[in-house]
Amino acid sequence: TAQHGTNMASAESDSGAGAAADPRIPVTVITGFLGSGKTTLLNYILTSTKHERKIAVIENEFGEVGVDDALLAANTKEHVAEEIIEMMNGCICCTVRADLVTVLKRLAKRVIDGGLRLDAIVIETTGMADPAPVAQTFFVDPDVEAFARLDGIVTLVDAKHIEAHLDDKKPDGVENEAVEQVAFADRILLNKIDLATEEELARVEGRLQAINRFAPIRRCQRSEVDVDSVLNIRGFDLQ
Repeated sequence: TAQHGTNMASAESDSGAGAAADPRIPVTVITGFLGSGKTTLLNYILTSTKHERKIAVIENEFGEVGVDDALLAANTKEHVAEEIIEMMNGCICCTVRADLVTVLKRLAKRVIDGGLRLDAIVIETTGMADPAPVAQTFFVDPDVEAFARLDGIVTLVDAKHIEAHLDDKKPDGVENEAVEQVAFADRILLNKIDLATEEELARVEGRLQAINRFAPIRRCQRSEVDVDSVLNIRGFDLQ
């Protein structure tokens, strides 16, 4: 993780040049425990007209709370395929019923055929998921690797409840998922800051930095962040 973080830090200065040179579509993986605000962030991406990006949101349907069905119905432009919905703002919402690689290859085919333009892909993982297997997808399948590049892992943290998750005692040999999610992050969004005191926020930030000193921490409420802060962060730029 430390080496990965170093790559991120060294890449920040020349991210613009690197991004322009690599034609592949950047992929952000969003992770965090249930209730941390992932779905709220996805809803914003899928409905906002402020960011003016064509973003494909791939939602892992095994999550307990999915993107709001009513919100999807109100903002759907057309059902392109069974698993792919085009939104009014030009973004795409996909649900993963099968293999993630299958959905990515379907998107790739539509982009290559000229039927779809994409600026970025955002993948949401379930609350208990270790992001590593999702990340590895972009390095093991040659077709996926040719189409998309893993850009970074963004972890949402619930300011009020993260310490309880970090302190959760696990049986021997079982990883603490919250610690894993923080350790893998290229960027941490400390969400729901209105529910915690400044003293609590400072303590939480100290604990997060002790686990991962490379990932910048950004405070937010209701998952309201500039979309640019979670896209094209070049976390996996190995140049």
